[in-house]
Parts: sequence; structure tokens; C-alpha cells
Amino acid sequence: MVDNRRAARAGAVLLGVLALVHVYWATGAVWPAGDERGLSLAVLGSVVSFGPAVVLPLAAMEGVGAVCVGAYAWGLAGRFARLAQLGTAVFAGGLLLRGAVGVVWIVAGKDGAGAVFPWLNALAYTPLCLALGGAVARELRR
Repeated sequence: MVDNRRAARAGAVLLGVLALVHVYWATGAVWPAGDERGLSLAVLGSVVSFGPAVVLPLAAMEGVGAVCVGAYAWGLAGRFARLAQLGTAVFAGGLLLRGAVGVVWIVAGKDGAGAVFPWLNALAYTPLCLALGGAVARELRR
């Protein structure tokens, strides 16, 4: 059985890491791929810019999400508890939505333009989104 509080904390850490990865990509770095096209195909299944104008807003949203979820999960929100709870609910909903879209992509056979994306989507992105989103949502109901 999943410890929902731990999962919510893991979600906060994951959001923080994702924010840092997006800031890293904004510098022009493309790890773990060899070039921007390969990165885009692996992460999104299509060719999309990973320039600062695209990835820095994502990093900002993930950073705010990490703060909200972390404050809620660790009980540090104080007088901002309602705001942290709202941010956590948005995070959980976003993860569950991404997980549901991932399931549709799997069932519909969306393979994108790259060979890596379908595997990453089916084995990592979608299950992780559904598991963390579900655990965070259950923690909110606790």
C-alpha cells in the first residue's frame, strides 16, 4: 500500500527536479539526448523547441508546484495552508490528466515521430503520473 504522505513529498521533490531540468535545458543543454530534436522526440514524441521561451515558463510552474506540494506535504504552509492545498490539488489534477492522456496515447497507438517516446510513455511517464497523482489526491482527501 502506498503511503500517500510520502508520495506527496516525493511529488514535491519530483517537481523541484523537473524545474531544475527545465532550467538546465533552457541553457541549450540537451542531455540525455544528443541534440534538441532527439530530446524533443524522446520527451514529447514530436519535434518542439526546447528554447528558454518554452522551458522557462514550465520550470516556473513546476517550481511553484514544488513549493505548494512541499509546504502541504510537510505541513509547513502555516497561514498559507489553503493556498498550498489549492496548489497541491492543481498538481494532482495535472498529473492525473497527463496520466489519462498517456493511457489514451498507449491505447490509440500514438508513437510520435520517435521510437523512444512510446516506451518512455508506457513504462515511465504515464504510470508515474497516475501513481503520484492518485497518491497526492488521496492525501488531500485525508
